[in-house]
Order: sequence, then C-alpha cells, then structure tokens
Amino acid sequence: MNHATDLFPPALATSYRMGFTVGEHSAGHMRRILRMFLTRWELAPLADPATLALTELVANVVRHVPGRRCSVLMLREPYGLRVEVADAVPGTLIAKAADPLDESGRGLVLVEALTDRWGVEERADGKTVWFECDA
Repeated sequence: MNHATDLFPPALATSYRMGFTVGEHSAGHMRRILRMFLTRWELAPLADPATLALTELVANVVRHVPGRRCSVLMLREPYGLRVEVADAVPGTLIAKAADPLDESGRGLVLVEALTDRWGVEERADGKTVWFECDA
C-alpha cells in the first residue's frame, strides 16, 4: 500500500495527532477535521458536542498561550471519543460560572456541560486539557 497516497492509512484508524500554531480561524478547521474523523469512526452523533468543546479548548489556547502553539490528539476509544489539547503553559484550569455581564469565562463550563468527562493533566512542560464523549 502506498501510504503517501492512501487517504486513510492504518494509523488513522483510531487516532489523529497534529501540532498547530492556532489563530482566530483555526477552530473552524479543527472542527472540520474532527467531524471527518467522527464520521469515519461511525461516531457522527458526537459531532455537535465534541466540536463545540474542541472550539472552547482552542479558544483558550488563542487567548492564553504565548505563541499560540498546541497539539491536538483525537482518539477513537472503545467507549467513544477522547480529545486532548496540549500546550506549553503550566497551570491548572477550573470551570467556574462567569458573572452574567462578563464577556468571557464560560468555556470550561460549556466543556463540562457538553462532555461526559473532562480534566487537566499538568506536566513539567505545560498541560493537557482533555474531554471524553461516550457513544
């Protein structure tokens, strides 16, 4: 098999990982990639909550990560989907209710509401924010 021309090599059967420098329009591109894999993995019903949760995590990178570098991992798991967004800024994140007049600060509350599980794994060189959606 020619892996250079194969649109879906075996490695993409259960996962996709890519490093990005994100900008204001990057979330749209990542949503399309995620939808493509969800369709391929027969998890299309998860597309709406998963793409919105991914959008929120990417928006946090755009707002809070100097240089806007991150890596995204999309995993097909036996129970459904796991998505991870890793960056080089250490620190923990907390989902908190924003004041009704605040213009931002609701992203992680949305991730919590849209997904079955989410969390943050701190590393010496940054953090990974992840969520899972059950099929």
